[in-house]
Amino acid sequence: MSEFSPSPPSSLPTPLMELASGFWSFKTYAGAIEIGLFDLLADGHELTVEEVSAQLGIAVRPADLLLAGCASLGLLEKTGVRYRNAALAEEFLIKGRPYYFGGFVRYLDRREYPAWRHIVEALRTNRPQTWTPGSQESLFDTEDPETLQLFWDCMFSISVFTARALAGVYDFTPHRRLLDVGGGAGAFPLELCRRFKNLSATVLDLPPVCDLARRKIADAQLEGTVDAVAGDFHRDAVLPGGYDVIVLSMILHDWDEESNRALLRKCREALRPGGVVLICELLLNDERTGPPAAALMGMNMLIETEGGKNYSGAEYRRWLLDAGFSQAETLPLEAAGANGVVVGYVS
Repeated sequence: MSEFSPSPPSSLPTPLMELASGFWSFKTYAGAIEIGLFDLLADGHELTVEEVSAQLGIAVRPADLLLAGCASLGLLEKTGVRYRNAALAEEFLIKGRPYYFGGFVRYLDRREYPAWRHIVEALRTNRPQTWTPGSQESLFDTEDPETLQLFWDCMFSISVFTARALAGVYDFTPHRRLLDVGGGAGAFPLELCRRFKNLSATVLDLPPVCDLARRKIADAQLEGTVDAVAGDFHRDAVLPGGYDVIVLSMILHDWDEESNRALLRKCREALRPGGVVLICELLLNDERTGPPAAALMGMNMLIETEGGKNYSGAEYRRWLLDAGFSQAETLPLEAAGANGVVVGYVS
């Protein structure tokens, strides 16, 4: 009997290798932030492997590997034997810079990455893995203040760029008063009110979060234009009234359909005639087959929330019409935290 000889495969498993090793890139990136590599190279400093080794207090071998890894990811550049920050790292990965993105990376590394080890448990139980329903009130209920600070820092850094992208595809000139529901530290109101001088804005969020927003508002010297009001948009029977535009950014993916429909009805009731609600999210296509950023954010909602998932633009448009909005449309945009905005209009 001759041995069975399988036919050569018609393709290579290279894409599978890239998927399997994706965490190598993330952990290299996160490790460089945690150890302070980009801060060390700030303001155009160029160092050799040996100098980085000495200044970070690590051996030459790991310093060499870290520098090569970060250069391969486009985070560092090299001339001769010296490394320096690439423009992307210089702008976004230096602590204290206005648009520091490292808080988001550190939050993922410390809170979400360990929880993703339990993805099969999440799939089998349909329960979040970063907190414990029943013994904790929500994913924000934690005794670790640093984790919360990292969360709000990361949300602020993402939201700044989403707000900027939104301003490029939606004209706020006709509006006067904006309500940012679940607005966190106030990235949307601050960015939009800087650009549209006709706008004033309010952040609606839980009391401790409003304190963070007020500090950001004061730092931006926009106290007379932007304020923060404490509230719970799910538990409160109504939303504050008198606004002609409501923003929901990365909010609805945290909740199930029933909760989202209820919130959209509150938005409709709170808006003046001629008002709009703007839903900024990573939207799935109508077939729910992608894009990857939206689909995988949905998987992250399995890890982080009890009922959240990422939805399609078609789903949001249907909910808006059911809630009493006269028209709904989706506008594409390009940002780290959203690929579209669904607009619901009040006639």
